[in-house]
Amino acid sequence: MSLNIGIVGLPNVGKSTTFNALTKEQNAQVANYPFCTIQPNKAIVPVPDGRIHQLAHMVEVERAIPATIEFMDIAGLVKGASQGEGLGNQFLGNIRDADALIHVVRCFDDPNVVHVSPNPDPRADIEIINTELALADLQQLERKIEKLESQAKGDKKLRPVLEMARALQDYLGAGLPAPQFEQWADPMCQALNQEMRFLTAKPVIYAANVDEAGLETDNGYVQAARAVAAEQGAQIIKLCARLEEEMAGLTDEERHEYLALSGVAESGLEKIIRTGYGLLGLISYFTFNAEEVRAWTIRAGWTAPQAAGVIHTDFEKGFIRAEVVPFAVFAEYGGWTAVKSAGLLHIEGREYVVQDGDVIYFRFNV
Repeated sequence: MSLNIGIVGLPNVGKSTTFNALTKEQNAQVANYPFCTIQPNKAIVPVPDGRIHQLAHMVEVERAIPATIEFMDIAGLVKGASQGEGLGNQFLGNIRDADALIHVVRCFDDPNVVHVSPNPDPRADIEIINTELALADLQQLERKIEKLESQAKGDKKLRPVLEMARALQDYLGAGLPAPQFEQWADPMCQALNQEMRFLTAKPVIYAANVDEAGLETDNGYVQAARAVAAEQGAQIIKLCARLEEEMAGLTDEERHEYLALSGVAESGLEKIIRTGYGLLGLISYFTFNAEEVRAWTIRAGWTAPQAAGVIHTDFEKGFIRAEVVPFAVFAEYGGWTAVKSAGLLHIEGREYVVQDGDVIYFRFNV
């Protein structure tokens, strides 16, 4: 499975610059005017994980295939986007398939960069975007309710679904996010969300985009953004998109040295992936053969057969057992043979819950 993250925000807050920084390429057009991005920009990016390269070295293979993450940069949203202002309607539809959203918030002053309001105001800026997401959800739900009202006349089984949808409509109409709805955990509501893909139900990572001076200490804008995130129980990271974009051509080692000079330990990509994985409950495990080492992304709590199914459905259907070595043990002994000789190879059955960093060899028969 691959993580898909949509990047949202007001025009000229640094969304496309952030996209370019995350993907380490000049994929998205950047310009100092609203709606520079017309079509959504997409990029599939390898998940940085030093363990996979270490594993490839130990098993002496050249190919190391990391897990991937897809980023999508859509046009800046403005007030009224849910009504089509600034072409917002079509852009909102582009992010319904995203697993999570990065909400870029401008947290720097620059008179040379146009902003939709006279000065950056993180709280007001965040409210505009969140309101438009909620209104878009409400519009979509209203259309669904109209359809359910017609269907329920001939199918009494749909009446509870209709009642629940109307209650959710009232809830969203009050400006409240879908996941806080009291019936949210109900299977009917979850099925509706799976169909509707509510934007307000998606986990959010706020990205406070600062200038270089704002990296070491929080300025007033960042403090305001952190306060909003805390109120919503959302995650927030801080990055300087412009600085990271300038480092696109550097090696990983050069990039980390450059970031260290600015007092930063992780790149924006590393922060977002670490935060996103934690937010969505994702982990990675590894497999290898004579040609390659590969990382696979799964949800924490998945059993060995479920994890095997990410490689191929036949692996899950015909699962026999999993031969498992924790990465730390593999690294300590330097290879599969040494681990087996030490008696540290675990033979696990169908109930085994895969752990982050497990090195696994699956036995199956179809």
